[in-house]
Amino acid sequence: MHLTVEQALNVFPLSEGKLVAGTAGRNRIVRSVNVMDAPDITDWIKEGEMLFTTAYLIKDHPQDATELLVKLNQRGSSGLGIKLGRFWDAIPEQLIAFANELGFPLIELPYQFTFSDQMSGLFKEELRRNTGVLQDIFDKQVRLMRMALKTDHINELFDAVADIIGFPMAIVGSRGQIVYNSSQVADTELTGSWPWPQQQKWMKSKQWQAFRIPLMKQSRCTGFVLFFNPQLFLSTIEESLYLQAAELLSYQMNFNYEDYFELSVQKDFGVLIKRYLRNGLPIDKVVEYADRWELEVFQSQYVCVLSDIAHASALQRSEKLEKLKSDFLSHAKLQEWKGMHVVMEEGLLSVFPEPEGQAEGSLMSALNACFASIQRECGESPRAAVSCRKKRADQLYEAFDECRQTQRLATEWGVGQSITSFDTMDLAIVFEHVSKDRMEAFCNRWLGGLVNKDPDYASEMLRTLETYLEQDGQLNETAKKLYIHRNTATYRIEKLSEILGVDFKKMNDLLRLKIAFLFRKLLINEQS
Repeated sequence: MHLTVEQALNVFPLSEGKLVAGTAGRNRIVRSVNVMDAPDITDWIKEGEMLFTTAYLIKDHPQDATELLVKLNQRGSSGLGIKLGRFWDAIPEQLIAFANELGFPLIELPYQFTFSDQMSGLFKEELRRNTGVLQDIFDKQVRLMRMALKTDHINELFDAVADIIGFPMAIVGSRGQIVYNSSQVADTELTGSWPWPQQQKWMKSKQWQAFRIPLMKQSRCTGFVLFFNPQLFLSTIEESLYLQAAELLSYQMNFNYEDYFELSVQKDFGVLIKRYLRNGLPIDKVVEYADRWELEVFQSQYVCVLSDIAHASALQRSEKLEKLKSDFLSHAKLQEWKGMHVVMEEGLLSVFPEPEGQAEGSLMSALNACFASIQRECGESPRAAVSCRKKRADQLYEAFDECRQTQRLATEWGVGQSITSFDTMDLAIVFEHVSKDRMEAFCNRWLGGLVNKDPDYASEMLRTLETYLEQDGQLNETAKKLYIHRNTATYRIEKLSEILGVDFKKMNDLLRLKIAFLFRKLLINEQS
C-alpha cells in the first residue's frame, strides 16, 4: 500500500472519520494497517504502518497513551486511529496537543464501521489504484516502444518521451551542459551541484523534485535524465518505467554515429549552418549548439569540404547529394574525422575537425578512399574542393567561400583530379582578372626560352618543371611523380635553369615561374 494519510482519509468508510491532530503528518505514507491487541504492539510496528485501536489497553492510563505516540512516532508509524464509543467517549485534549506537537496523525474512527470494514476499504482502493497504475504504465511502455521505432529529430524524441511519461524532463550531457529542459527550473539551478555521482537518486529543493537516472553507454556515463515528478514516492512499476525511458534515451542518443547524427544532430546543426551562411545567424549560436552536443568541429583547427556529383541533372542532384552525405557518414575512414555535413545549393558542405597531430594529407586520403568506393559501387564521380585550415569558428564563412571559389575555378579550368585544394588555386583567384595580353607577355618572358625549342623536348621539360614547382622544389618527389631516376630529374632541372636563366634557389624566381604556369593554364582554357 502506498497511500498518504490524507488520501486514506478520502477512502470510504475511513472517510467518515476525522483527523483530529497531527495535520503536519498528513503526507506520511500508509504502507499497511494493524490492530492494537497487545500492550507491546510498538515492538512489532513497521515503518509506514497505521495502527487502529479501541483504546482498551490505554483507557485508564493517559500517560501510557502519550508514551504510545512517542514510540509509534519513533518507529515511523503513519498514524493512530482510535475508535470512540466503547472505552473512550472523546480523545483526551492532552493527547491531541501532544500529537500536534509531534506532527503525528491522530484519527477519530467512525463508530458504525468495524476495523475490517475500514481496512478492506483501504485495500480495495489500493488495488484499484495499482490496477490503474499498471494499465497506465503498460500503455506508456507500448507508446515508448512505438516511438523508439520512429526516426525523429532528437529534440522531437525528447518531447515525445516527456509527453509519454506525463511529467517535465531534463537531459544533462556528460560535461554538465543542458541538452534539453522542459521544466520550469532554470538550467543553472539544475546543475548547481554538478558533478553528480553515477547512480539513481532523487534531487529535491523547496520548489521542485526530480528522479535522476544516469544514461549509460556500456560502462561509460554519457549524461543524465531528470524526471520532474511531484509525487512523494514512486512504486516499483513506476520506477521501472523511468528506467525503461532512460534506457531508450541512452540507446537512441548513443546508437551509432551514422544513425544518431544523421537523423538528429546532423540535421539540426545543418539548419544552423545554413542560417549562418545565408541569413547572418550569429556564429555564437552555431558554436553554442556544437558545445551542447559535444561536437568537435570548432574545438581545434578545421577545414571545409564542398563536394558535388559530376554530370548530375538538376532533378537528380538533390537526391544524389543526400546519398553522398549518407556515404560520408557510413564510410569507415571518414567516420573517424567526425565531420558534420549539410546539403547546400552549391553541393554537400562538410566541416571536418583537424586536431594537431594528424598526418599531412590523411583527410585527403580518406576522401579519396570514399570517392573510390562510390565510383566502384555506383559509377558516380564525386568531386571536392577543400578550404585552407581555419583556427576560429568565425572563419567558417571564409572557408566556405574558399571552397566555392576553388570549385568554380576547378570547373572552369577542367582540373582532372577529383579533390582540389584552395591553397593550390589561390594564386589563380588573385590573378584571374589580369588581361590576356599581360599574361602572354609574362609567359613569353619566363617560359619563352623553352617553348621555342623542339615541341617534344619542350613538352617534356615543361612537364618536369611544372611537377618540380608543384612538389615545392623537392627532387625526390619530382622524380617519383614523373617515374624517372633522381639523377635524371637533377639533370633536367639544371638544364632548365640554364635555358630559362633562373636560379631555382631563389624564392622570387620560383614564384615567377609558378605564376607563369598559372597564366599559361588560363590562356589555354580561354582558347579551348
